[in-house]
Amino acid sequence: MATALPVLANEGGLSRYLDEIRRFPMLEPHEEYMLAKRWREHGDREAAHKLVTSHLRLVAKIAMGYRGYGLPIGEVVSEGNVGLMQAVKRFEPDKGFRLATYAMWWIKAAIQEYILRSWSLVKMGTTANQKKLFFNLRKAKGRISAFEEGDLHPDNVKRIATQLGVTEQDVVDMNRRLGGDSSLNAPLRDEGEGGGEWQDWLVDQGQTQEQVLVEEEEGQNRLKALRNALSVLNPRERRIFEARRLSDDPITLEELSTEFGVSRERVRQIEVRAFEKIQDAVKKNLTQIETSEAEA
Repeated sequence: MATALPVLANEGGLSRYLDEIRRFPMLEPHEEYMLAKRWREHGDREAAHKLVTSHLRLVAKIAMGYRGYGLPIGEVVSEGNVGLMQAVKRFEPDKGFRLATYAMWWIKAAIQEYILRSWSLVKMGTTANQKKLFFNLRKAKGRISAFEEGDLHPDNVKRIATQLGVTEQDVVDMNRRLGGDSSLNAPLRDEGEGGGEWQDWLVDQGQTQEQVLVEEEEGQNRLKALRNALSVLNPRERRIFEARRLSDDPITLEELSTEFGVSRERVRQIEVRAFEKIQDAVKKNLTQIETSEAEA
């Protein structure tokens, strides 16, 4: 952009950073529209810079919601700013909606990707359920006042698993990853009350090595088929399909209708049609993959 953005170096400089970004003026709808047109049609970097700086407060607000993951707030804000710049780059003012509505998705996506990378694939895992659990476990624990340290009580594990639509073992594993390890020999209740140890409640849901290899291969084939299938969608269909079907935090029909300037019913129709096209393409791709492997 035109000049360097303010930088949040550390936690101690947060107040100074917030004061600094408040100095950038908020944009009126017409002013935002004209700046976006200048950037999109003429590559005006000064216009793009004004669009970015006027939304730094939005990034900071969203970033504050992710302070519970133990990562430097400066890096979280920085990643959010990257997402904001990506949003500005792709923003289409003629769609009729405000930049903040569009940018919010990009900012959250950039921050969440950074958090997942920082926790590492070994710690986090890669399934959609694990990612969903990662970003929602603390909220779920708070709703049922499950503030105990270490492992959760089995009753709370069951309630959270039901609320989030995941397995109880997923809840146990993720809680340990987020909160640190605790002894499996720790008693369930205070000394003398009985109830056994935590390990008595854990069920071995492990798979054999053969099952693991088969599932990994099938999963890779499905992922490959899905990636190939996405190419059959046009940009609008792909955006709606990914936002509604592939996101851990799906965007509402209302938000997408605002983004594209069409009715919610039209967004729903596009989503259904895109899903049907993906289903057909995935089936064809899987058949081709399996045939190629059989011939190899």
